[in-house]
Amino acid sequence: MSRPNAVRITDFTDPVFSPQVAEIRDAVAPFAETLELTTDALSTQAQAETRLDDFGGDGTWRERLDVLTGSLRSEGGLSPFGRMSNHAMLVGLLKNRLLVADLLARHPEIHDVEIVAPIVICGLPRTGTTHLHNLISADANLRSLPYWESLEPVPLPGEEPGPGGEDPRIARCKLACDFIDSSMPLFKRMHEMTWNHVHEEIQLLAIDLSTMLFETTANVPTWRAYYQAHDQRPHYEYMKTVLRAITFLRGGQRWVLKSPQHLEQFPALVETFPDATFVVTHRDPVSVTISMVTMLAYSSRMNCEHPDPLAIGSGWSERLEAMLRSCAEFRNVLPAERTVDVRFDEFMADDIAMVRRIYEVANQPFTDATHAQMNAFMATHPRGKFGGVVYDFADFGIDPDERYRSLAFYLDRFGLTRER
Repeated sequence: MSRPNAVRITDFTDPVFSPQVAEIRDAVAPFAETLELTTDALSTQAQAETRLDDFGGDGTWRERLDVLTGSLRSEGGLSPFGRMSNHAMLVGLLKNRLLVADLLARHPEIHDVEIVAPIVICGLPRTGTTHLHNLISADANLRSLPYWESLEPVPLPGEEPGPGGEDPRIARCKLACDFIDSSMPLFKRMHEMTWNHVHEEIQLLAIDLSTMLFETTANVPTWRAYYQAHDQRPHYEYMKTVLRAITFLRGGQRWVLKSPQHLEQFPALVETFPDATFVVTHRDPVSVTISMVTMLAYSSRMNCEHPDPLAIGSGWSERLEAMLRSCAEFRNVLPAERTVDVRFDEFMADDIAMVRRIYEVANQPFTDATHAQMNAFMATHPRGKFGGVVYDFADFGIDPDERYRSLAFYLDRFGLTRER
């Protein structure tokens, strides 16, 4: 198929929006100024919107939210729209906490639902994780998490769809995706987002207010330090409980999961899913760095008034290096007999062969029907159909030679070759 030419992004610092989007952003500014990014204000609104009052757990989520909101207020550089967006996101997460706690109270049998031998993909963005996740999720014998369900895993009371009716959660997700596409028309060249797009369980970790997801939406160094200093095992267990609730509500068999966060949380991951098959993706880390930094700098326009590409380049170069060092240090924690290392070049050369290899290790049948389902997905979702983006290290003040020196340990550890 004919693909659009690659484009260069030139408005990182001073984002340019379409007239329609700019009008919406301007219109919400006065309202955004009235919103309080505080734990009390957010939790009160979530309780009012759900008519529930039990957030579940031991209350330690409040401390985490205090740190996050404080970091957003003092360090986030939020635009008025970003203030409103983060307010809505955090209210939504607290509503999810309330709904999960309520569902568990009404159906304690959910705690007995088993999450058996999931296939867990661990790898940074731009390493082939999305394509691999999509391919495996095309298998009707596996259960994955669509974007709409990741945002609202438990329906609001009274919103359960009738026979043949569309779930209101889907309608809300469609509207959100439409606005994202209008605000960031080039984003789909880097990572397509649709309402039914298979998504990451990092959104479920966010319900427990402990995840690196928040780092990707705004500059929150205080939050980052707090998150990195705390044991994430309790939050992974909470995420597993939410998976049990989702399975109880909508069924499913063996799960296929994926998140870049897992790359630095191997001990917590193994403890949470001791019978899982782990798939760790690898690629030239300097190529990954420039690709991911470009994506994060572009998406910063959603929340930040004037994104700083140089700060994003420096901060995320360091962050990705820390994640890769953790991966290299704790890779042997993963069980050798149930772990597959996937190198990007090998996967791109023959993606189906790599999936077959993963299925063999996972003891998951790869049938003719499975192959047909994956081929059907690829026929309707060809890679690169939206065109590419020009990646330039100079835009972010990144010296690729310095990065190769700093990341040589990772290239050596996993036998990778330089792409640049």
